Amino acid sequence: MDASLLSTPLSTSSSRRPLTVRMATPRGFCAGVDRAIQIVERAIEKFGAPVYVRHEIVHNKHVVDRLKGLGAVFVKELDQCPDDRPVVFSAHGVPKSVPATARSRELLFLDATCPLVSKVHVEAERHHANGKHIILIGHAGHPEVVGTLGQLPEGAISLVETVEDAEAFQRPGDQLLAYATQTTLSLDDTAEIVAALKRRFPELPDPHKEDICYATTNRQEAVKQLADGSDLVLVVGSKNSSNSVRLVEVALKAGARDARLLDDASQLDWSWFDGVTTVGLTAGASAPEPLVQGVIDALRGRFDVTVADDPGEAETVTFKLPRALTA
Repeated sequence: MDASLLSTPLSTSSSRRPLTVRMATPRGFCAGVDRAIQIVERAIEKFGAPVYVRHEIVHNKHVVDRLKGLGAVFVKELDQCPDDRPVVFSAHGVPKSVPATARSRELLFLDATCPLVSKVHVEAERHHANGKHIILIGHAGHPEVVGTLGQLPEGAISLVETVEDAEAFQRPGDQLLAYATQTTLSLDDTAEIVAALKRRFPELPDPHKEDICYATTNRQEAVKQLADGSDLVLVVGSKNSSNSVRLVEVALKAGARDARLLDDASQLDWSWFDGVTTVGLTAGASAPEPLVQGVIDALRGRFDVTVADDPGEAETVTFKLPRALTA
C-alpha cells in the first residue's frame, strides 16, 4: 500500500462522504469449518497442548494463528508428529494412506474432514467399485483434490481443471465414466466444464447430490446479489482459500466494477474507494466474523457509513464432533 495513503489524515465527521455497505447473507464460517475449528479446540482442552494438525485446519491465516496460540502445532506430514500426541486431519480431507499410516503408528488421530468432502470420497469409491473411471473437476494441488485423488488407486481418477481439459480428456479404453467435483468451485465455471463433458460423453450420470457444497453455493449466490448495484465488492478471506478466491471471481463476472480479496482491514487500500458510493462486503467460508466487523470499523473511520444486510439463504446446518471428543 502507498505510504501516502496511510498518512492521509482522516476526515472529520462533518466532512466524511457517505458510503453504503451492503452485507452479504450468508457469509463467513460454514458448518464444516466451524466443526473443524472446534475439533482442534476441544482436542487441546481434552488432551492438553500440543496437539498436532496436519496441514492448515482451514485456509485462513487468522484462524491458524489463533489456534497456534492455544497450543496447536501445524505440520505438513505425519512424520513430523511424535507418537505420543494427538493429530488432527484438516477439513479438506486426506488420502487414505494418511489414516493408514496413523493407525500403523498407533497415533491418536481425529479426522476433521468436512462431511460434505467425505461424501465426495464415498461417491468416488462407489463409482470405482462399479467399474467406472472418475473425472474429478477441481484445482491441481489443492488439499481437497489431493485427498480425493488419494481415495483410489493411481490412475482411477482423471483431474480436469478447465473446459479445455474437458475437451482434451480421453476415455481410458472402454470404461464407463462418472464425475465428481471439488466442493469449493465456482458454480458457473463448473457448469461449463460439465456441459463440455456431457456433450462428449452424454451417458455421464449426475451425482446423487450436487458436489459443490451448500455453503459455497449460498455464498456465491449472495455475492452475485451484492455485485448487482455495488461499485466495489470486498471479500474477507485468505489467498489460499479456494472458496474466497472464487467469490472475487464471481463478483466480477456478476457485474461488480471492482472486487478485492483481503485478509483483514489492514489490507484496505483507500484508492479502491475513489468514486465508490456502495460497497458489498462478504467473507469466505473460513473467515471469522470479527474480521468482517474490523473492515466495517475501518470504513467508519473514513466515511459516513450506512450498513444494510442483504437478504439471503438462512443456514441451519450443523455437523457432529468425533465421539472421541464428546464421550
